Amino acid sequence: MNLPALWFILIGVLFVGYFFLEGFDYGVGMLLPFVGRTDDERRAVLATIGPVWDANEVWLITAGGAIFSAFPNWYATLFSGFYLALALLITALILRGVALEFRSKDDGKWWRSLWDFVIWLGSTIPGFVWGVAMGNILHGMPINGHMDYIGGFFTLLNPYALAGGCATGLLFVLHGALYLSLKTPSPLRERSMRIARKMSRLTMVAYFGFVVLSYFFADFVNTFGIDPGPVPLLAGSSMVAVGFLLRSGLLGWAFAMTALTIFLSTMSVFLALYPRVIISRLNPAWDLTVYNAASNHYSLTVMSIVAISALPFVLAYQIWTYWIFRKRVSLHETFHY
Repeated sequence: MNLPALWFILIGVLFVGYFFLEGFDYGVGMLLPFVGRTDDERRAVLATIGPVWDANEVWLITAGGAIFSAFPNWYATLFSGFYLALALLITALILRGVALEFRSKDDGKWWRSLWDFVIWLGSTIPGFVWGVAMGNILHGMPINGHMDYIGGFFTLLNPYALAGGCATGLLFVLHGALYLSLKTPSPLRERSMRIARKMSRLTMVAYFGFVVLSYFFADFVNTFGIDPGPVPLLAGSSMVAVGFLLRSGLLGWAFAMTALTIFLSTMSVFLALYPRVIISRLNPAWDLTVYNAASNHYSLTVMSIVAISALPFVLAYQIWTYWIFRKRVSLHETFHY
């Protein structure tokens, strides 16, 4: 396997980890006003993600850094094309992080309500923007022969991409509801379960609606690329399984199935793209690939050595963190949230 292909796979793994972990993180933030009715309940909701949310963000930072280092042309074209969207995303993430830390600095009702709203908004915007981004990447973007994006902000807001935003946003809400049902005490657990049951139907409609649209608007298979094969079918099967498991009361398995849906869906996107990283709607010859967008061989070699050396420690630390905070939270032990 050549180094550009290896780094494409590693970046895919980083995004899989990010969407799985930050997916329920976003979902918890979006559900905060609906699950928590009192201040103690909202503190308990936030305590489920309090010890881990910042570590979850590291996956995105690492993925962005990997794209910048391994595929500078991909980074330049992507960040120029999605400039306003990414600015909105980053602003939302910054405000969300500030809100999680500032909420407990004052006991005033207006103060905490303000930061609760910011947490909700800072979770909703990324959940939607990531789906819009994925929709545009699958659909293709107006990229010219100089690897420049020549569209505007509203070019990104096409119906197919907006459908992708709705699908990912709802999937993250469902993922978050199942996470809360596993991590919170009564009555939060029961509310989360009711929301999960309702959201499973709506999410399934949005998810499969986006899948159907993808067969008309997405360039799934390149003539020299990799056919995703059964992976999208397995992702759809996982999505269907969530509803059956919820009705059977198997919440842990239902959460595992939403995680598997996120994993396989993200994997499908990367398989459908390879060896491209950005599809040009103007001319297939202007597509950015893992070869014409990659750094030189020496840079990729050094990066590979560093990544292989550091990755086991990072994974071990995050696994240890989740193990330490694996128990349900208590309404009386919500730390400083």
